[in-house]
Amino acid sequence: MKYTCLLFGLICLNVSHSQFTDLARLEYSFIPSSKSEDQYTRLRALLNYPIKIRDKNNLVIGAEYNRISLNLEEEYAFNNEDLRTLNIIDFNLGYTFKTSEYWRIGIKVNPRIASTLKSTITIDDVFLNGGVFAINDRTDDETAKKPYRLILGLTYNTNVGIPFPLPFINYYRRLNNNWSFSAGIPKSNLKYYFNESSIIQVFTSLDGYFTNLQEPIIIDGQQADNISLSVAVGGLGYEYCFTDNLVSYL
Repeated sequence: MKYTCLLFGLICLNVSHSQFTDLARLEYSFIPSSKSEDQYTRLRALLNYPIKIRDKNNLVIGAEYNRISLNLEEEYAFNNEDLRTLNIIDFNLGYTFKTSEYWRIGIKVNPRIASTLKSTITIDDVFLNGGVFAINDRTDDETAKKPYRLILGLTYNTNVGIPFPLPFINYYRRLNNNWSFSAGIPKSNLKYYFNESSIIQVFTSLDGYFTNLQEPIIIDGQQADNISLSVAVGGLGYEYCFTDNLVSYL
């Protein structure tokens, strides 16, 4: 089946100069199927609060909530009533510190509840995600011939439906007044700046989810205890910057 993803939201951008996390985000995604009545929608809300520990070091605490609705109208060989609403709740704890003039280390730990939440939370609903990142940020370095930002990391995240650590790589460069690019995994983009407030881009990204089924379903005589989805998304996006830190996007 073919799908089209529509995504829009409001995002308050990064902590300090680390590009380590977002301060706040409200996002809505809608993915209908072009050949059936099935639909996938997701509401995502995130809030982080940075605490300055010492000069250039920050502790970040916060939480994120994802509510996924699966409107499955097709006929399936199992009862899909309990799959219509999935809940993912993250508790965020991060720490970022400088190791040199241009290098910074970031560490994130994310306890997670991912479940259909049909009854009391059990140990099967709880997961632990996290990541370690090294950031070389020279975007504000006037001595650099070609300013850039490089992030290298390793993450473990059950949300993508792949049960082993994945690399996180991102290389950003502003080419001139009108063009910039960001290349890496899980996101890449190429942006054109009409001005500093109005930006259009083409992008690719990886996304997905993994949740526990508190009431398992039977498929072909076998019991399914969880549900997951991995998806690659590509498209065209538009951003409008109200301020340096407040951005809407479509």
